[in-house]
Amino acid sequence: MTSVQPNADSIRDLFDRIAPVYDDLNQSLSLGLHRVWKQMAVRWSGAQPGMTCLDLCCGSGDLALLLARQVGPQGQVTGADFAVAQLAIARQRAAQQRLRQIDWIEADALALPFETAQFEAATMGYGLRNLTDIPQGLTELCRVLKPGATAAVLDFHQPQQVWIQQFQQWYLQAVVVPAAERCGLTEEYAYIGPSVERFPNGSEQVALAQQVGFANAVHYPLLGGMMGVLVATK
Repeated sequence: MTSVQPNADSIRDLFDRIAPVYDDLNQSLSLGLHRVWKQMAVRWSGAQPGMTCLDLCCGSGDLALLLARQVGPQGQVTGADFAVAQLAIARQRAAQQRLRQIDWIEADALALPFETAQFEAATMGYGLRNLTDIPQGLTELCRVLKPGATAAVLDFHQPQQVWIQQFQQWYLQAVVVPAAERCGLTEEYAYIGPSVERFPNGSEQVALAQQVGFANAVHYPLLGGMMGVLVATK
């Protein structure tokens, strides 16, 4: 059965609603592994001390906070998202950690309010899959990067091996949705399965990245292909 792609407003509203429990739920559902994957994404982005970096679809700020520590006080990080409730939590977390080199910007990933060739590295965690126009999102990401800059895009994927697909479906139905239900978020997290089914696989992401202007792209599967990181260099 083909699922219906939700519109941008419904996706933004969804992430605003889940903002209060987003971090705790992701921590428990991934057994803490999402933090390891995010550290890997930051390393693959090539962010270095003093750089100007972007975390697109930053949510509650995990990757932006990691980038800020990587670039240090002489660097600058912009966390961009269109869900204002998520940004509010991100700002609070940055203040608690006394990370002042982060700007939090409400922005549409399909029409970024940044200059061309502004950033030296970028990350994106669990955001590309939720865009209503994935090629346009990659086009904008490429546009705002400087020549030679790298973007690391972490997300869920549909595995290629049948038995891993079956495990992923079981995990979503038996673990993710019930955990969300206990938080009163059944409808909000039920969208994950269909969004994974719609999402381009690793080789398709590489092709899309190259089509929109990235000079080089490679996709690294994680956790048997249930996760993956697209690493694209302009």
